[in-house]
Amino acid sequence: MDGEAWRTVPDDVVIRCGLAPGVALERPLLRGLRAELRRSEALAVAGRALRRRDLSRRRLGERLDRAGVAPAAEQSVLAALVQAGAVDDARLARTRACSLAERGWGNGAIAERLQREGVGESDIEQALAGLDPERDRGARLVASLGPAKAWALLSRRGFDPETIEALVDPLDGAEFGGLG
Repeated sequence: MDGEAWRTVPDDVVIRCGLAPGVALERPLLRGLRAELRRSEALAVAGRALRRRDLSRRRLGERLDRAGVAPAAEQSVLAALVQAGAVDDARLARTRACSLAERGWGNGAIAERLQREGVGESDIEQALAGLDPERDRGARLVASLGPAKAWALLSRRGFDPETIEALVDPLDGAEFGGLG
């Protein structure tokens, strides 16, 4: 400003605002500059959050809120990240559901965790539909357990009660002494 260094501005903000040597910094341009700086800061916050792990749109919005990002900048950044594919609730639901299923969790527990992560119902349903049947996953989980331990494990892991009964009934024989 007036030949002196005033502030360092990221290159993307310079381009979007049309800053160049000799351009007068009048009020409308400064307003636009501030808006672009807010957007750039919001994008940096979002980038740091997404570097660690995938987040749902809702969860990322909550992070931006906690970081004090202005609502307009938050919405702009979320829309841009969704459009670019960096934030994709359906992809998050599929990968997270697959990971939890491989670790022995039932559909109920998987759906509940995805809801807590801010994933929508339709994405959760599609993710669960793409998994191996819950009964097959449960059978692998309890193959060497007695009926009482199998029932307890499957219940803790969020399996459907009908699936639990179907898997435990064959185990409830004389070999393990039954549940009765």
